[in-house]
Amino acid sequence: MSPVSAATPVTIIMIEDDEGHARLIERNVRRAGVNNEILHFTTGATALDHLLGPDGTGEAHKRQPLLILLDLNLPDTTGVDILAKVKSNEHLRRSPVVVLTTTDDEREIQRCYDLGANVYITKPVNYDSFANAIRQLGLFLAVMQVPSLD
Repeated sequence: MSPVSAATPVTIIMIEDDEGHARLIERNVRRAGVNNEILHFTTGATALDHLLGPDGTGEAHKRQPLLILLDLNLPDTTGVDILAKVKSNEHLRRSPVVVLTTTDDEREIQRCYDLGANVYITKPVNYDSFANAIRQLGLFLAVMQVPSLD
């Protein structure tokens, strides 16, 4: 295990269609001292294109540690579908996935954990509560360990 600030830094992939939520997430992650690169995608298709790479195998990220922040409610696909594709891909499956969504349905939460989500955070509708949840996420990211790629 290597920390987030290892020689090969973890790239944070944020898949979030709501620009306001995306800015809030990034601001609070930065406020918690996490300075890793954040790549923001607003659709599932563009995120999957990036994650799976030009050949569609995911091998492009074989040596690049990733952390995925995933909204479940996207305009073109579901976050659950993205989670399933990431966790079933031999090159991506060890990447931690943090689900950030407004969905608090117990079955949906269990489904995400069953598919391999590492953390599930329900976005409160209340802005201050959401900001606080994201601050906590930033603190989590600052100390998180990612699996070794070897």
